[in-house]
Amino acid sequence: MFEDLTKTELYATLTGIFTASLIISNIIAGKTFDFFSFTLPCAVIIFPIIYIVNDVLAEVYGYSKTRNVILLGFFMNLVAVICYNATILLPASAFFENSEAFRIVLGSTARLLIASFTAYLVGSIVNAKLMVYLKDWDEKKLFLRCILSTLFGEGLDAIIFITIGFMGTMPAEALLVMIAVQALFKTVYEIIVYPVTRYVIGSVKSLPEN
Repeated sequence: MFEDLTKTELYATLTGIFTASLIISNIIAGKTFDFFSFTLPCAVIIFPIIYIVNDVLAEVYGYSKTRNVILLGFFMNLVAVICYNATILLPASAFFENSEAFRIVLGSTARLLIASFTAYLVGSIVNAKLMVYLKDWDEKKLFLRCILSTLFGEGLDAIIFITIGFMGTMPAEALLVMIAVQALFKTVYEIIVYPVTRYVIGSVKSLPEN
């Protein structure tokens, strides 16, 4: 799959995939869907890509390089949000009839932006840090590293995002259920796609360094 690339070249490719997926995630997160009797943001559909790449980066390249990618993703998402809002503020041409729809899809409240950015930084960094820590503890247990890092990283992500974004808008019991369901859903998702994660990590590890 990656035979023609070196680890250094693939690092740049994974950085691009991670950053693009993050921006897509934050756009589609504005829509929710019903999963049985639970409500989830549509961003969960791209979650596997983000966390597989996060796991691969942490497992193969280490915490320092993974953190750099996470911070770059944060910065580029901030640039995207600034551009969205600048575009919304610009007066539309007379023939452009979708200004309100454009604003609804790409505009965000300050509260949700703070919730999203804070949750992303904490969740992604904890995921990467835990992957590296568990690898130092026992390098053979890849499955355990992937699942535990996702459970803790996504758990913190859900707690921070939902608490900051929705506290006071719904009963506390509903908040707790939403946090638990989102973290559990993503962890189960990670378990299902683990064979893909393992294959990608193994393929990348076998590449030459430069």
